[in-house]
Amino acid sequence: QVQLVESGGGLVLAGGSLGLSCSASGRTSSMYVMGWFRQDPGEEREFVGAISRNGVLTYYADSVRGRFSISRDNAKNLVYMQINSLKPEDTGVYYCAESSTYYSQRSDYTSHGKYDYWGQGTQVTVSS
Repeated sequence: QVQLVESGGGLVLAGGSLGLSCSASGRTSSMYVMGWFRQDPGEEREFVGAISRNGVLTYYADSVRGRFSISRDNAKNLVYMQINSLKPEDTGVYYCAESSTYYSQRSDYTSHGKYDYWGQGTQVTVSS
């Protein structure tokens, strides 16, 4: 059983930065695509970004491209997301997720239904 635990959320002012981490345990996640999603109350879980198994390829939602950066350290079973130039609309609960299936289209990884394991989430609140 895979367990994912996010950390690093908090309350920040608009324009600030945060670094989120996702720790995987149970088995190595190095062979799987890892994604980040965020969710506001009453809203669907929204794709933020994803990183390939070897960390070479990343893919971001248009709303965060250029401000968010995902990386991973497979030796430590960790995935990171650096968030810069935060905006109030970035507020939400951020989840990391693991997709255990290979999809040929990177757009498939924007769907939360393509991920098999989820963390409990970490709250990010951006005040203006």
